[in-house]
Amino acid sequence: MTERPSTGLPDPADVATRILRAATGPCIAIVEEAYEADVRFANNTVTTDGIRRDRRVTVVRVEPGSEQTGPGRAGVARRSGDVDVEALVREAEAASSPADDAFALVEGDADDDFTDPAPATGLDRLEAVIGSLGAAFARARSSGIVLSGFAEHRVSTTYLASTTGLRKRHVQPTGALQLVGRQGAASAWAGAGSPELADVRIDALEAQVLRGLGWARRRIDVEPGRHEVVLPPSAVADLMIYLADAASGTQSEEGRTVFSSPGGGTRVGDVLTPLPFDLWSDPAQPGLECAPFLATSASGVDVSVFDNGLALGRTDWVRAGRLERLVYHRAGAARSGAVPTAPVDNLALSLPGASGTLEDLIAATERGLLLTCLWYIREVDPKTLLLTGLTRDGVYVVEDGEVIGAASNFRFNESPLDVLARATQASAPVRTYGREGGMWMNRTSMPALRVPDWNMSTVSQAI
Repeated sequence: MTERPSTGLPDPADVATRILRAATGPCIAIVEEAYEADVRFANNTVTTDGIRRDRRVTVVRVEPGSEQTGPGRAGVARRSGDVDVEALVREAEAASSPADDAFALVEGDADDDFTDPAPATGLDRLEAVIGSLGAAFARARSSGIVLSGFAEHRVSTTYLASTTGLRKRHVQPTGALQLVGRQGAASAWAGAGSPELADVRIDALEAQVLRGLGWARRRIDVEPGRHEVVLPPSAVADLMIYLADAASGTQSEEGRTVFSSPGGGTRVGDVLTPLPFDLWSDPAQPGLECAPFLATSASGVDVSVFDNGLALGRTDWVRAGRLERLVYHRAGAARSGAVPTAPVDNLALSLPGASGTLEDLIAATERGLLLTCLWYIREVDPKTLLLTGLTRDGVYVVEDGEVIGAASNFRFNESPLDVLARATQASAPVRTYGREGGMWMNRTSMPALRVPDWNMSTVSQAI
């Protein structure tokens, strides 16, 4: 573990405790302490490296409300760095306003490690990557290839305390490595996410990039239109992140999402996919471990500051192809007669009984396209969850189970839910990192998918 540098800031657990002492009523304190280290490289050389540290302090002053006191209220105040606790608490109290998500605060006790300091990260946590880059750069130069990318590692520690007795602490290590290779007009990408980058082999990512550049030596013209595609796990992650993000219970009841029922209400209980896919989140999922309690500094449509400290467990969003859960805070769930369900910071998809790898799906494809990754994804229609975006860094032509060359890039228009419903084959799931979605959802486990009739609307000049 990296030695924790002196920050000159007061102990985070002590800050949280002092906030509660300064409060004149029900209160929640959240202190987030983060350390980051990164290395960036381009043109076959390291360009920058650095370390950062940050502290964010949030005070949530609440009034749950009752017949005697009236509707519930909440006020939030946030500051970074060394904060004036008394002033921050008074600011939260002054910001108090009516809250339709008001609910009794979560009760609990103290974690044994609540008062432990926040662990740090540093460039030493990137030594395995840095030590491998020199040799990779030399190999690239000798082959006329230009490598670029970045490696980053973050350790974020959350301290959550409340006047109902909660004292929660969670340490979250997060690492990511992205590698792009260019050779002439061709480019290829590989990426990985892991709690510790020492577990990621840069030569394995390099091999993926070199394979893509090798396939791209032959160019094949492919017209836009509907094509069977093979999606690697990273591209599937980008799509499923959007699907999970659309699982709003309240907005679905209002007829605003892909999970809204045409006759009113939601589609909970409906079969969504012919194949019995499971889509779930679980803080204890091996390799994808994340915070086992909710910590939020702001209320939203389905997430509430009143729910801070709520215990999180396995949540099945889709089970055996059937929609199981949508996200509701406790107040919303009580109004709707639903189960309170908070978001979890990981996501996994699997098809029970599916085995094999991406290569097996390629081998099973008579004629289609292998997509490396999806990019610049934007939502077009929330009611169908229609997305538009670009392919990037490698679209390869598959014929008779083999990659025979590279096509141009395309703009696509697809719905993640439709993709799951049309999928004909899946591999075994693997820990993966979405090219775009990995920036906000690092912890994903996905299979590769084979999907017919993927809509490539136009040719794109993106590389």
